[in-house]
Amino acid sequence: MVTAGDFRNGVTFEMDGGVYSIIEFQHVKPGKGAAFVRTKIRNVITGAVTEKTFNPNDKYPTAFIERKDMQYLYSDGDLYYFMDNETYEQIPINGSVLGDNFKFVKENMDCKVLSYKGNVFGVEPPNFVELEVTKTEPGVKGDTATNTLKPATLETGAEIRVPLFINEGEMIRIDTRTGEYMERA
Repeated sequence: MVTAGDFRNGVTFEMDGGVYSIIEFQHVKPGKGAAFVRTKIRNVITGAVTEKTFNPNDKYPTAFIERKDMQYLYSDGDLYYFMDNETYEQIPINGSVLGDNFKFVKENMDCKVLSYKGNVFGVEPPNFVELEVTKTEPGVKGDTATNTLKPATLETGAEIRVPLFINEGEMIRIDTRTGEYMERA
C-alpha cells in the first residue's frame, strides 16, 4: 500500500480499477483548511493523462509493472514479434500497443516490454539509437549562417530533421524520447 502523502514521480498504484503512474506531484498546505496532494497521473494502460487531488491519508495498493528486456525480431502485418532474451520464447504484440517512438527501432534491437499482470501495454525502445540516413538533400556550402535543419529519412522509414552537414549514408545518433538528432555516430 502507498499513501498519497508518499507519492513521488514514477510511483505506480491501482485506483478505480485502473493502473496509474505519477508524472508530477505537489504537496499543498494552504493557510486555511487541510493539506492535499495535487498530482498529474497517467493511466499506464491507455496512456491518458489527468490531474487529480488526493487527501494525504488516502491509501492505494501498489501496482508492480514488469519491465522485461526483449529483442524485436520482425513484423507481420499488425503484429510485431519479440523474443525473450532469457527463455527465447517469441511473443506477438499488437501494433496499437507500440508508441510513436517505435519508428526508430529496427530488427534485432533490444527493447523493454512493459506488462501488468501478464498484459502487455507498452514497449520502450532504447533511449538512444544509431541509424543510417537513407535519403536527404545535400547541404549547400556556405549555407550555415544559422543552425538550420533539413528533413532526412532514416533506414527504419522515420523522418527527422538533421543539420545541413549530414549526408546520405552517414550513421547518426537519435534520442528516441524526443525524436531529435543528437550527433554523428
